[in-house]
Amino acid sequence: MEPYKIKLDNIFEGPMDLLIHLIKKNEVDIYDIPIALITDQFLEYIGWMKSMNFDFAGEFLVMAATLTHIKSRMLLPVHEGEAEEEDPRLEITRPLLEYLQMKSAAESLVQRNLLGENTFVRNPPREAIRIAPEDEIIRAGLFELIDAFQKILEKLPTEHRVDLTADRISVKDRISEIVDILEVRGSVTFGELFSSDADKNEIIVTFLALLEMVKLSLIRIMQHVQLGIIRLFYL
Repeated sequence: MEPYKIKLDNIFEGPMDLLIHLIKKNEVDIYDIPIALITDQFLEYIGWMKSMNFDFAGEFLVMAATLTHIKSRMLLPVHEGEAEEEDPRLEITRPLLEYLQMKSAAESLVQRNLLGENTFVRNPPREAIRIAPEDEIIRAGLFELIDAFQKILEKLPTEHRVDLTADRISVKDRISEIVDILEVRGSVTFGELFSSDADKNEIIVTFLALLEMVKLSLIRIMQHVQLGIIRLFYL
């Protein structure tokens, strides 16, 4: 059986979104990016996605090459008497700022609720997520899911091995099971979909099923900023 692959092109976030995720995750200034740290973490994500048979866009590899080049330039010594060179990190900071502006404008449209219109997708009401008025929720993306998924994998014994060709349940069947759960409950937390006795293959199939459900617009995923809890809503 061929290993299961999921295509990320034109569906999930791209390399800019991964950079933004890493900057937020490390709580660093976009104008003072620790390029060595961010580059290493970016490459780790790419390596992980490759190991999971993710079929992602070549832009990720281009960005990885760009970051590696900037990292190498940052390591070059500055000799006395040489003209001060522009900060190499600006090569990535400028497009990041432009991307954030466009992303902010796009998200403001998504958040609009037009009565009787289907032009804009509605967000789940705050009461459905059961949070306090002062708390903050955001729409979780691919990299928030990857972080949550990795935390679940870290809890498994190290002797568990991954074999994506030997799924005891298919991704399609797992999607049907999750749909059944959501039809009854309406929403469920990310962690509730992974039983305590599940092995690594079962956990991976569930994760891939969730990614496919996002692609099919079957679910929306929100995250509680303060607690980090991810909740899935049935659309």
